[in-house]
Amino acid sequence: MKTATDLLRLPDKSRTMPSLAETHLTNRYRVLPNHANNYDTAHGGIVMKWLDEIGAMAAMRFAGNPCVTARMDGLNFRRPIPVGDTALMEAYVYGAGRTSIRVRVRAERENPTTGETQVTTEGHFVFVALDGGEPTPVPELTVETDAERELRDAALDDADRDAAGER
Repeated sequence: MKTATDLLRLPDKSRTMPSLAETHLTNRYRVLPNHANNYDTAHGGIVMKWLDEIGAMAAMRFAGNPCVTARMDGLNFRRPIPVGDTALMEAYVYGAGRTSIRVRVRAERENPTTGETQVTTEGHFVFVALDGGEPTPVPELTVETDAERELRDAALDDADRDAAGER
């Protein structure tokens, strides 16, 4: 059985084409009063920070190098996350350029007693891989399974809707 450390290990740098599944990460945060705005829900800036952090981790896992945020595209806040709920964060790489990495990010609220979830926030971030502080080439992304294709296609469709202003 793999340990959490095994699951979080960066891909072998000798491997040139990481898969989408290797970049898929999730995290949880309990929304506490110090995360809240005036309405007793998670402050949008806090949610953005959490999404940026998990997005960067997915990008670094893909690139095998440190990554920095270059752009946030179409970050859509659909509903709030109340204090006391759990914020579920998800990110995965769905595309890559020469030095850039496109990451889909998503947040859900979860009722900690019932397990009921609702999507709250979705978006797309672009990260740039760095080596010695300079942009460095990234590998190609492989999409090997039907589940990976579904995730990639959902991210591409979502990004296209955002670009067309259809949200």
